[in-house]
Amino acid sequence: MHPRSSNDFKENKTLQGRKPASPGHSVQHVLMIVCALVGAIVLMEGIFSRLHAQSYPEKPIRFILPQNPGGVHDLLGRIIAKKLSEELGQAVICENRAGSGGNIGTEVAAKARPDGYTIVLVSAALSYSPSLYKKLNYDPIRDFAPISLVADVPVALLIQPSRPFKTLKELVAYAKANPGKLNFGSGGVGSANHLHVELFKSLTKINIVNVSYKGAGPALTGLMGGEIDLMMTAFPSALPHIQAGKLKALAVMSHERLQSLPDVPTAQEAGINNFYVSTWYGILAPAGTPSDIVNRLSVAWSKVVKMPDTLAMLQKNGLEPLSSTPDQFSEYLKTEVARWSIIIKDVNISLD
Repeated sequence: MHPRSSNDFKENKTLQGRKPASPGHSVQHVLMIVCALVGAIVLMEGIFSRLHAQSYPEKPIRFILPQNPGGVHDLLGRIIAKKLSEELGQAVICENRAGSGGNIGTEVAAKARPDGYTIVLVSAALSYSPSLYKKLNYDPIRDFAPISLVADVPVALLIQPSRPFKTLKELVAYAKANPGKLNFGSGGVGSANHLHVELFKSLTKINIVNVSYKGAGPALTGLMGGEIDLMMTAFPSALPHIQAGKLKALAVMSHERLQSLPDVPTAQEAGINNFYVSTWYGILAPAGTPSDIVNRLSVAWSKVVKMPDTLAMLQKNGLEPLSSTPDQFSEYLKTEVARWSIIIKDVNISLD
């Protein structure tokens, strides 16, 4: 049996005199380690996110257009796709997904992977949908990351030239003296044409009757044919008929007069305060898309929308160019959803 050395006794003495670590100190130590690991993970995620954004896009981007080919929505989408493709160095491929007033394509975008490779072009109809559809399968605020407003189409109030009023004030006075006698055309209940006139009725306290057509085009034809008395619609489609004398524009619902209709007053100038409506368009990404990518797309559009050829293409088709930061578009969208919620609730409209 080997004798124990003096070092053994010193070691035992040291161990016997050491106090065990308190449980509190152990827990604190573990928490410090966990916090350090979490911080490292967050830091790495941030680094990877920035690196990913710097290399974005590495493949083609799917651009969902929730309307059929051939209309203003489709035309604008293809202008945007062309210019973004040039700026980003990757193809931006348009995909028409029409149906249910644009809700089908918008829902597809809302549920897409939030990696920056699916974006969607929406219109002002997005701000009506939450109030018009009780079973909407997406939330326009919660389910999207706004990128930028891109364009605006001014709206004009048109009449059949043979009607016995020549100004907006005269129209309002006639409608008040003859409640329920005048009618207006729309592209259907809940369409922009319908809701814009409902706002007009609310502001002026008049009673005029909606006549629904299968789209704004047939309604415009009905107006020229004398089937209805008035209509509110995007002015580019009506401009040739105004210039030909088949229709008369009483006012435009914009902040300023239009260059193509310099003699037509704004609604404000014509005597109706706070009457501003338009058909705006904007680009969204699915919620959760990295903010660096959202900002990259927003900056890309703000750059190309200032290019002379982009401006020429938009203005040629009656589109007023717009751009915004993601935060500005987000706030605008919230305001529009709230505004139209009140109007739709007041007139008790539902499309479900």
